[in-house]
Amino acid sequence: MKKLYAIAALSAAALAYSQKPLDKVEPAFWWKGMKNHEVQLLIYGKDIAKNEIEISDGIKAKDIQKVENPNYVFVTLNTNEINVSKFKINVKNGKKNVGSYTYELKERNPNSANRNSYTSKDLMYLIMPDRFANGDEKNDSQPNLTEKANRSLPNGRHGGDLRGIINNLDYLQNLGATAIWLTPVNEDNEKGYSYHGYAQTDLYKIDGRYGTNEEYRELSQKLNKRNMMLVMDYVTNHWGISHWLIKDLPTRDWIHWFDDGDKGFKRSNYKITSQFDPNASDADRKIALDGWFDTSMPDINQSNPLVLKYLTQNAIWWIEYAELGGFRVDTYPYNDKEAMAKWAKAITDEYPKFNIVGETWLSSAGHISAWQKDSKTGEAANYNSNLPSVMDFPLYDELPKAIKEKEGWNNGMNRLYNSFTNDFLYPDINNLLVFFENHDTERWNEMFNNDPKAYKLAMTIISTVRGIPQIYYGTEIGMRGDKNKGGDADIRRDFPGGWKADTQSAFSTASQTAQQKEFHGFTQKLLNWRKGKDVIHTGKTKNFVPQNNVFVYFRYNEKETVMVVVNANEKDEVVDLKRFSEAIKSSVKGKDVISDKEISLQNTLTVPAKTSMVIELK
Repeated sequence: MKKLYAIAALSAAALAYSQKPLDKVEPAFWWKGMKNHEVQLLIYGKDIAKNEIEISDGIKAKDIQKVENPNYVFVTLNTNEINVSKFKINVKNGKKNVGSYTYELKERNPNSANRNSYTSKDLMYLIMPDRFANGDEKNDSQPNLTEKANRSLPNGRHGGDLRGIINNLDYLQNLGATAIWLTPVNEDNEKGYSYHGYAQTDLYKIDGRYGTNEEYRELSQKLNKRNMMLVMDYVTNHWGISHWLIKDLPTRDWIHWFDDGDKGFKRSNYKITSQFDPNASDADRKIALDGWFDTSMPDINQSNPLVLKYLTQNAIWWIEYAELGGFRVDTYPYNDKEAMAKWAKAITDEYPKFNIVGETWLSSAGHISAWQKDSKTGEAANYNSNLPSVMDFPLYDELPKAIKEKEGWNNGMNRLYNSFTNDFLYPDINNLLVFFENHDTERWNEMFNNDPKAYKLAMTIISTVRGIPQIYYGTEIGMRGDKNKGGDADIRRDFPGGWKADTQSAFSTASQTAQQKEFHGFTQKLLNWRKGKDVIHTGKTKNFVPQNNVFVYFRYNEKETVMVVVNANEKDEVVDLKRFSEAIKSSVKGKDVISDKEISLQNTLTVPAKTSMVIELK
């Protein structure tokens, strides 16, 4: 807890962390032509507030704000009133110039505001960069970053990086992925367990062990050229305790404190349902929202206007600089919800098509739907999140049970049907992220002992229901890992073939094992078929109540109908097709996308055990 004591002392005494009169300016540069013409510069240096800030070329600041820590000054500029591309920010002590920074306003890409973002047309592929591929061994360890590479440590740095992802874009594109979500790659300079990236220590810098800001932008640009996109994992709720701003807090209320805790620290009770509980106690709600995730992750106070502006501008800076295709936001309901509504609105005002999905890890559709923009359940609590997309955790919860269980009133395939009956709660049902695993959950193939049949059922479902399907790296080759026994590290194993020392590679179908080929081949075929299917992206759904543990549903629009049949039984089932006549209509045959076989739609259909069919009606 020594670091906590240090933070408490810094808050009380505003100790000088910087050694220069002008040490940092954030954001380091900005753009002309933004919809919001104002930019607030954080200017940092030793006792900078005791000096005067002067801007060259006759530029007048709209506002200069000093705070309790004399090492900070916040300067607001109206970019519409600035007629030069570069100007000086000078720190003056009397007539003496003690520090200077050349600020640049770059020309904005005229198409930037209308950039495309991920939608239900996409397949989101989640990568933990440290565990995917090592494309540049020279950056595995960095002299200015504490934790060094050690692949022998399960929770250590293994060396995966941005170059490794760039080198394998053909693999990702051929698989059928169109949106690549990376867990955070900003600097995380904690002593250990830093590979996951969720304790960031510099929000404007890519971690040197992953590469550079320029390589991050290169990855995004190369994806865009392939009609793919990069999705940033954005963290607003907490930073790493080694963040330079945390070491020298601008204001004490930049983070949350508990006077009755251990020098300000209290762990969250994680009861984020209290956000919409009209009867929740103030004490429970406060510890849920303001409590820390861990001693190494101070809880950020988004209700502080300076903090909110910092987070908003940083998000917009990355979108503009790196040409991003969307955000996934970590631990969304743990933030101050009113502040986050402003954050999301500021971003989508600047980029109307930009999609943001919040990690809304709750168990009920009622709770989760309240976090989606224009939700009626949120409206009942006098709240609109302005958050376009949420994650379908109820479907995630029910999928493994639905496939493992025998049929019952609320068991087996009826779990899926019951889950989908809550779709009326969501204002934008096509903008849900649907998945069966991610970097925080048990590996699907571990739960089902690498049974390809169970995997194919799950992949069929998330690829054909409403929403945006997301898969986790390696699941498409049968990767597994036991979170209960091996912890998070075991569900984040290295992708085979990503390191020169690996004896086998799964990046090439020629070198895949027989098991890897079965998983990969099915995934590739289904996802590439899905790419061109508007009926799956935006079509309507018609569900039929499961019978004999067989779930049948249809996706349809004015041009096309697709019939999906999922048999979760251990035996073949004969389905009476007359029951589905209102959806089949006059079609007498179809083609199963998975087997490429022609299917008769008259009388009955035999569905093999633990098998799915995706039938295009003719």
